[in-house]
Amino acid sequence: MGDSVLVLNATYEPLNVCTAKRAIVLMLKQKAEALETSGRLFHSTAMSFPLPDVIRLNYFVKVPRGEARKVSRRAVLARDNHSCQYCGSRSHLTIDHVIPRSRGGATTWDNIVTSCAPCNARKGDRLPREAGMHPRTNPRPPDPFAFIHLAVSEIRRSWRRYLEYAAA
Repeated sequence: MGDSVLVLNATYEPLNVCTAKRAIVLMLKQKAEALETSGRLFHSTAMSFPLPDVIRLNYFVKVPRGEARKVSRRAVLARDNHSCQYCGSRSHLTIDHVIPRSRGGATTWDNIVTSCAPCNARKGDRLPREAGMHPRTNPRPPDPFAFIHLAVSEIRRSWRRYLEYAAA
């Protein structure tokens, strides 16, 4: 029962992805309702019911936006499409502070980019203008749905309408 379930806020805004087991617990505690099912059944000793594919919480969760989301290497790589923001390479990837920490740069979404190890070493402790190396795209906080895409390898058809609705 390792299936992933899309979790929506009470307002139908996508929040995250959880395991089917966690979704069932939320439903049994009446903290969530199933909006879509997978077509498979969950069996316990006392009951059977459809495995959820999309659940909606029965209460509102305040979601942090932008800088409030924790910066992670995995999220930066996904945001930058797993490519060096200086040369485009897809191998030996690291994370680079555009303005180095030693020069006052912070570990924030708008100051971190994906860099291959050779570019990171070449840029070193210099500012982009000093090194003549500028990121191909301006670093920014990831799209709110990036964290859902990070959690699963493929977006299910039953999830798409909720993700498209929220993006509109």
